[in-house]
Amino acid sequence: MDYDVVVAGGGPVGLMLACELRLGGARVAVLERRTEVDPTIKGGAITTPGAEALYRRGMLPAMAEVQRQAVDRFRAFIREQNGGDGGGSGGGAAGQGLGIVGHFAGIMLRADLVDRTAAGLGDAGPAAEIAFVAQQDIERLLGERADELGVDVRRGVELTGFDADDGAVTVRMRHGAVRAGWLVGCDGGRSTVRKLAGFEFPGTEPEITCHQAVVEMTGAEDLKVGWTATDTGVYAHGPMPGRIVTVEFDGPPADRDAPVTAEDLQARLRRVCGVDVTITGVPTATRFTDHARQVTEYRRGRVLLAGDAAHVHSAFGSQGLSLGIGDAMNLGWKLAAVIGGRAPEGLLDTYTRERHPVGAQVLDWTRSQVAAMRPDPRSRALREIVSDLAGTVAGTTYLTARLNGGGVRYELAGAHPLTGRSAPDLELAGAGRLADHLHAGRALLLDLADDPGLRALAAGYAGRVDTLTARCPSRPRLAAVLVRPDGFTAWAADAGAPTPAAGLAKALQEWFAVPEGAVTPG
Repeated sequence: MDYDVVVAGGGPVGLMLACELRLGGARVAVLERRTEVDPTIKGGAITTPGAEALYRRGMLPAMAEVQRQAVDRFRAFIREQNGGDGGGSGGGAAGQGLGIVGHFAGIMLRADLVDRTAAGLGDAGPAAEIAFVAQQDIERLLGERADELGVDVRRGVELTGFDADDGAVTVRMRHGAVRAGWLVGCDGGRSTVRKLAGFEFPGTEPEITCHQAVVEMTGAEDLKVGWTATDTGVYAHGPMPGRIVTVEFDGPPADRDAPVTAEDLQARLRRVCGVDVTITGVPTATRFTDHARQVTEYRRGRVLLAGDAAHVHSAFGSQGLSLGIGDAMNLGWKLAAVIGGRAPEGLLDTYTRERHPVGAQVLDWTRSQVAAMRPDPRSRALREIVSDLAGTVAGTTYLTARLNGGGVRYELAGAHPLTGRSAPDLELAGAGRLADHLHAGRALLLDLADDPGLRALAAGYAGRVDTLTARCPSRPRLAAVLVRPDGFTAWAADAGAPTPAAGLAKALQEWFAVPEGAVTPG
């Protein structure tokens, strides 16, 4: 084999997966047709699950610095819109980074209305403070990390085909071929890997045309800042100078690949906002629709999919990037364990089982936003009701939890409330936070009750499961937590729970036992 895994696609999801595989000891090549990061405007934010994943791999400081710069630019934009006043009302819809946690269908969600004690909120630690990190910045940061870990990233190289059998995959490129044990398609919504492998891709057809751009324009003084619904659609202005979004409900574009021109953008913006704006330049622009599709399974033999290759949807809510990073985190440690002989191949069956429902939820979340954006009277009546709910603590808390993936729970064995959920970022006495101990990409038994019996069980899984004994004053009843490499809780027990050793032993066996007769490297 030339590699253990070939990853097709070097965007954030492909790079994240490659890094996870390298942490697990796999030899990885990434094939990316572009020679550099695509400068076209894309998602400008990341939701909590994605930030949490990067935080657990030690990337919080870098993300925080990128966000600081983004917020500075936003504040400058607000000052400019308010005639030099850095504060002002700023518009309730314009306050992203200044008291706004996101939006649902362009209805802004106020931070002061979020109940952080609710389930799925308040447990992410410093990652919860990260939002305004653009996709290009994440791709750049992950590219640097991939280089540090020794991933073979081949830019300017595109997969053209492959042949898979029971033992390997031969991946063809324009100038040659490589042979690997596995192929993972992270090559976007029009995935070549998905099409060639024959994955079923059912879903709903598009009904809207959206444009997002950064433009040079005059006459924009009457454009409202933030998201605005009108009689002809929805538009957004900000949070950076010249950034506009238009949403029109006249069907999908006739040609998605046609160049986005200043004339077309100007006509669409005028039609939606009713302001005679003149666009004089278009540094970057893209169009998208709301088609929503998802493969029925994420694996076919030795070919797997992650990110947009497995599921596509509209960009509303900025959930696609975090969803794809979650796929990479879930798959990476499992595939590396199978390759290293530390797990049976059947472990990969849990990838579809765990991630497909999460993807389906996001697709429905974006569909529901389109329903609340339509300009017809019924949809506008629905929008008014959602707006009223978003003005309450209960409504904003629910919408924020859904936006940030707070309801995600894998169906794992165990009755403890933490089991199957993303592990809370516990603050440990004298030992930092939980995420500080997950950088290496291994599982962790966190012993909070100084239980030598539990530690002895974990000792039998050395090299796969780390152990840390500490105290957590904020969770005095929590006795122990077994955290998987992807940051999800495999098992947990409270003080006084009956037979905790039996539950831990079962979880360790299920997730980290080496198959009988396996010969592991080293």
